[in-house]
Amino acid sequence: MSRHEVTGEAAGEIRHRVPDIETLARRLADVDYLVDEGLATGMFLALRLPQPLLLEGEAGVGKTEAAKALAAVLDTPLIRLQCYEGIDAAEALYEWNYPRQLLSIRLADAGGDRLTEEDLFGPDYLIRRPLLRALQHPGPRPAVLLIDEIDRADDDFEAFLLELLAEATVTIPELGTIRATHPPVIVLTSNRTRDLHDAVKRRCLYQWIDYPNPQREVEIVRRRVKGSSQTLAVQVADAVARMRDSDVQKPPGIAEAIDWLAALELLGVEELDAAAIDRTLGSVLKYGEDQAVLRAAGLQQLVGAGE
Repeated sequence: MSRHEVTGEAAGEIRHRVPDIETLARRLADVDYLVDEGLATGMFLALRLPQPLLLEGEAGVGKTEAAKALAAVLDTPLIRLQCYEGIDAAEALYEWNYPRQLLSIRLADAGGDRLTEEDLFGPDYLIRRPLLRALQHPGPRPAVLLIDEIDRADDDFEAFLLELLAEATVTIPELGTIRATHPPVIVLTSNRTRDLHDAVKRRCLYQWIDYPNPQREVEIVRRRVKGSSQTLAVQVADAVARMRDSDVQKPPGIAEAIDWLAALELLGVEELDAAAIDRTLGSVLKYGEDQAVLRAAGLQQLVGAGE
């Protein structure tokens, strides 16, 4: 397997912005994305080797945000492909603009001209989807390509991605092979609803993202809810940690903790208690069954030790 290379202008831009792991971690923190040493190292290697980075973890631990933060650090576009069951090349890579082709044929007929197949299947008639837009990004820095929730796609789509992941190229039958001049920084995310094929994993660096500890979560949510109370943030982080350790089917992620703290602040809640939790539970738990589980166990159990 050969690996695509970032050379020349793009490589210099990346080295300038991310000379080492410590600088990357600091610049990620500047855009309010906090990383531990393992994740910082994985992201650094993805930029500098370069190699696609596969991020796995529970929903809501910050996998998608990692790609957004990388794009912000590089000051480059984030191009996102949201995967789903049945996604194919037409949605991910390209399709032909058939209405425009038909219009051109009619105009040519009206004018007595003839259009060849090469005329109709050229770049002017190509609708560029996320993968192709990322490959053709003109620079000077590479785009960040986020292939989000790849576990929702099927095996055929994984196989379709192998050329892109290994070579930063794609093949369009009518146009041939298209190679990136500024190969994108590729981040794939998976909630691990199914196992990915080994061929995909072999082409990627791998990082598992776990829930942060309560202290780190306090720092994260306070960065996202500006001016929020330290005391309330600690109570929210502790309560969310207890929810994750309970019997709920869909444990709340960091995004839900942020939403909850923002809701509590907006309502003027100064200290978390069972009544405040009861009023705002829909901000942090999005399934009625999970809310029922916690209410049956007693909401007061979510308050206490973290204060």
